[in-house]
Amino acid sequence: MVSSLPAWCAALPLLAVPLILGLGRWPNLREAASLLAGAVTFVCVVSLWPEVAAGARPSWQIAEPLPGVHIEFVVEPLGLVLALIASFLWMVTTLYAIGYMRGHKESNQTRFYAFFAVSISSAIGAAFAANLVTLFIFYEALTLATFPLVAHAGTDEAKRGGRTYLGLLIGTSIGLLLFAIVWTWQLAGTTEFRPGGILAGKASGGLLVVLYALFLFGIGKAALMPFHRWLPAAMVAPTPVSALLHAVAVVKVGVFSVLKITVYIFGLDLLAGSDAATLLGYVAGATMLIASLIALRQDNLKRRLAYSTVSQLSYVVLGATLASAWGIIGGGLHIVMHAFGKITLFFCAGAILVAAHKTQVSQLDGIGRRMPWTLGAFTVGAMSMIGLPPAAGFVSKWYLMLGSLSGEHYFALFVLILVTLLNAAYFVPIVYAAFFRAPKEDAHHGHGDHEHGEAPLTMVVAIVLTAAMTVGLFFYPDPALELVQQLVGGRT
Repeated sequence: MVSSLPAWCAALPLLAVPLILGLGRWPNLREAASLLAGAVTFVCVVSLWPEVAAGARPSWQIAEPLPGVHIEFVVEPLGLVLALIASFLWMVTTLYAIGYMRGHKESNQTRFYAFFAVSISSAIGAAFAANLVTLFIFYEALTLATFPLVAHAGTDEAKRGGRTYLGLLIGTSIGLLLFAIVWTWQLAGTTEFRPGGILAGKASGGLLVVLYALFLFGIGKAALMPFHRWLPAAMVAPTPVSALLHAVAVVKVGVFSVLKITVYIFGLDLLAGSDAATLLGYVAGATMLIASLIALRQDNLKRRLAYSTVSQLSYVVLGATLASAWGIIGGGLHIVMHAFGKITLFFCAGAILVAAHKTQVSQLDGIGRRMPWTLGAFTVGAMSMIGLPPAAGFVSKWYLMLGSLSGEHYFALFVLILVTLLNAAYFVPIVYAAFFRAPKEDAHHGHGDHEHGEAPLTMVVAIVLTAAMTVGLFFYPDPALELVQQLVGGRT
C-alpha cells in the first residue's frame, strides 16, 4: 500500500526545526512550537495505526541511490510501536524540559530543542526503515543528531563524554554493522526486511554465529558489553537528554534494530536452537548480570540508572536470542514498558537535581517527605524495572519468562530471576531511604534541608503522566500486545 504518511511522520520534526530556531528569542513561543510539532507528529503516527493493525503495510520509496538498493519506508508493527513511543514521549519530554532547562538555567536552549527535533525525526526514520540500508542511514543520523545534545554543557567533562559517545557508536556501526549489512547483501542479494527472514539456506553454522554477532555488537546503541561505555559517559548531558538517550529514541532504536533484524533478516526458524542464538544469549545474560552488579555500587543516581539501562536493554536482546514467539513478544513489549518506566526515573532524578540540588543516592534520606509526587513516581518506575505489579515491567518480564520456559532456556530463566533480585537490591533502598529515613543534617547549618519542595510544575506534570502510563500499561497492555503479536503470526 503506497502512502506518503510514513514520510510525513519522519519529516514533520525536521520541518519544525527552522520554526524553533526562528523563535529562539521568544522562549514561550519556541517551546510552544516544539510541543505543537510533537503533537502533530504523534497524530500523524497514530493515523497509521488502524491500517497496520488490520494487516496493511503503508510504504513510500524515497530514492534508489544504487541499483536494487532503495531508501524506503514500510510501516510494520514493531516500527509503529517505536514511532508511537518516540512521538508521544517527545511531547512529554518537551513539557518536562521547559521546567528543567529554565530551572537549571541551562544555556543554548534553542539549540537543544532544535537538535531534539532532529533526533526524533531520525528515530522515526529508523522505525519505518524498509531495509538494512535505510535503517543504517537513520541510525547514523540519530548518532550525529544526539552528539551536540550529549556535549551540550560544553565543559571538558561534557566534551569527553561526547567523544566517547560518538567514538563507540560510530566505531561499532562502521566497523561491524556496515560490514554485516554488506555481507548480508552478498549472501542474500537483498537487504529488505521480510517476514521469515532472508538468510534461510544462505547462512548456517559458524558463518551464522559470526554474522549474528556482527549485527548485535555492531548495533552499539543496544549497549551489549563490552560496547556499553558510551551510555554511562553520556550521563554528563542534561536530564532531558538522558531521557532521550534511555527512553525516547537512542537505546530504543538500538534494541528495536536487534529485534527487527532477528525477525526480518535471520528469521526465527533459522535461529531457533542455533549456536548463534545460544552464544549471543549468553552475552546478553552476562550483560544483564554485570551491569546490575555495577549499578549496585553507584552512588551517583544518574549513573546507577545508566547501568540499570544497560542491564534492561539486554532483556530485549535476550528475548530476541530466545528465537521463540514468547521471547519476541516479551522483547517487543519490554521496549514499550521500559520506555515509560525508565523515563519516569530519569525525570525524577532531574527533578531532584533542580529542586534539591542532590545527585547522590546517599543524599536522598527523607527527600520523599519534601517531594512526595516525585518520589512516589520514582517508586512506580522502580517497581517497573524490578518487574513488580502493578507496574508495566511485570508484563514484559512475564512473557520473557514464558519464552525461557517454553524453549527450556533455563540459563535465561535463571538470569531473569537473579537480575530481578539485583534490581530490587539497588532500587528498594532508595525508596526506603526517601520515605522512611530522617533527612541528614546539613554540614554547614546543622539542620536538615527543609527549604525545597517539588520541582517546577511542568516537570511534575510530566513525571506524574509517565508514572501513570507505567501503571496504565500494566492494566491495559492490549494495544501494544496486539501489534507485537503480529511479529510472530500465529506461533503462540
